[in-house]
Formats: sequence, C-alpha cells, structure tokens
Amino acid sequence: MNAYLILDLTINDFTKFSEYIEKIPAFIKKHSGRYVVQGVEAEVMEGDWKPERMVVIEFPSKEKAKGFLKDPEAQSLFALRHSTTTSKLILVEGCL
Repeated sequence: MNAYLILDLTINDFTKFSEYIEKIPAFIKKHSGRYVVQGVEAEVMEGDWKPERMVVIEFPSKEKAKGFLKDPEAQSLFALRHSTTTSKLILVEGCL
C-alpha cells in the first residue's frame, strides 16, 4: 500500500535551506519516492489550519518512507531542514 509523507513548513532561512532543496531529491529517489506536491502554498478550505508551504512525497510503502527518514546519509540534510524551517511531518497510508 502506498504511503505519503506530508510536510507543512515555514522557511526561516531560504539561503541555507536551498542546500536541502538541491540535495534531498536524490534521497527521495533512492527510497523509491516521488514528489506529488512540492513546496506549494496551500489554500485553506475549512478550519483554522494555516500551512505556509506543503510537500507531499509518495512511497510504495510505509517501510520505504521510514527507510528514507532513517537513511544515515540523509541525516545531515534533515538537521539542516530542522534548523532552517519550522515544520510538521506526518506519515499516512493511502487507499488500495
């Protein structure tokens, strides 16, 4: 079953964050992922959720998504994202 990482982020330092933007796609591909939504502004239709930028990445399974998040070679990039953005990340499974 496909799984989706959904990231809601506010970029606090775009200059430094640009390294993450440049390098993370290789790790997404390495774990068989693909962008479905890539850093777009969201339009709130209901409720009080106020996301600034949304990213949705599809993986063939939860295991592949978790493997991406645990990839030792990507940890410095995740640390870079954490230090240059305010972000929230969830993992959900899709429908068959």
